[in-house]
Amino acid sequence: MAELSPVLKQATPVLAARGEGVHLYDEDDRRFLDFTAGIGVTSTGHCHPRVVEAAQRQVGTLIHGQYTTVLHRPLLQLTERLGQVLPAGLDRLFYVNSGSEAVEASVRLARQATGRQNIVAFSGGFHGRTMGAGALTTSGTKTRAGIGPMMPGVAFAPFPEPYRHGWSQSEAVRFALTELDHVLATVSPPADTAALIVEPVLGEGGYIPAPPEFLTGLRQRADRHGALLIVDEVQTGVGRTGRFWGLDHAGVRPDVVITAKGLASGFPLSAVAAPDELMSRAWPGSQGGTYGGNAVAAAAAVATLDIVHEEGLVANAAEQGARLAEGLRTVAADHPVLGDVRGRGLMIGNEFTAPDGSPDAAGAARAQQAAAERGLLLLTCGPHGNVVRMIPPLVVTAEHVDEAVAVWAEAMQAATA
Repeated sequence: MAELSPVLKQATPVLAARGEGVHLYDEDDRRFLDFTAGIGVTSTGHCHPRVVEAAQRQVGTLIHGQYTTVLHRPLLQLTERLGQVLPAGLDRLFYVNSGSEAVEASVRLARQATGRQNIVAFSGGFHGRTMGAGALTTSGTKTRAGIGPMMPGVAFAPFPEPYRHGWSQSEAVRFALTELDHVLATVSPPADTAALIVEPVLGEGGYIPAPPEFLTGLRQRADRHGALLIVDEVQTGVGRTGRFWGLDHAGVRPDVVITAKGLASGFPLSAVAAPDELMSRAWPGSQGGTYGGNAVAAAAAVATLDIVHEEGLVANAAEQGARLAEGLRTVAADHPVLGDVRGRGLMIGNEFTAPDGSPDAAGAARAQQAAAERGLLLLTCGPHGNVVRMIPPLVVTAEHVDEAVAVWAEAMQAATA
């Protein structure tokens, strides 16, 4: 009898039977408040009626129209809709299936377009598990361990982490940018550097927002050295941070944007966007894939973007994210082990720290499991696994937020008793 790989460890004991909005239900019909959103995927909630209807309608007409063989209407509609929300000047798109695949495609584009080989990534970043994306990833050793040598041509510079170093935000930014300049002077010469790639908020790396002045500094250095700025919006995009794009908090101009996760409300779909002049420098045959731009996924994505716009979900993410952060900080005030509560919009991390200042992964795991036992589904992240993250669907209400905070308070009491 075949079984799932033993390496696939589930974060919660739930055997999900159905989903509705912000809730999952198990086979006994027990309801769980899902503040994982499938790792930030179910942006419009589980089984939003309009997404379901769009997918069902598309399944009945065309499931797969391979997009370098034929075109189909959902793909053209999605491209038009994304064109309405993408940063100015990013007017060319191509589609693949996952965040990792989109990251690797963006690296291919950057290297071909610039004729340079090096990519500078930032400490704590997560860009995927495939060999190329994994080479850019330092959110934890599990992505890179046992598979070396990694893809060459990658250099790393620090990401600003105020809490980790005990610095102010301005001190952390100054250090990170100074060290980036040092990397460009010692490891990756500007003439060899194709691109800088960065997450607007570290995801797996611990839910650490990039200060606006840091992203501005990256833009300045990319311009100075003729490199591209690739912004990995796989988790932060489509309203997650309370702006449509995470980069909108800094107002920077990207050269390439990658989006995935929340784009299609659960269907596998990712996209790479760049200006026409840049995209035209890709080599023939370098873009494509069997399933990219799948018709059903594209139809679901069009419905998702319509819902995000018409139901005001970006503004809701900002409003409910502020409410959630306030509630979590109130809980943290009663529990010294919660050293930091941080994030943007509906992307918030609770960092567990032992009395000696070391990461408390065991405490984070206890609290996460205690929350699951009480009906609140959460995940951990961070290099040490000591950050409990909260990423509810963008349709979350104030009542859902207050319920989650109450359950979290109970879980913290149980985990620290």
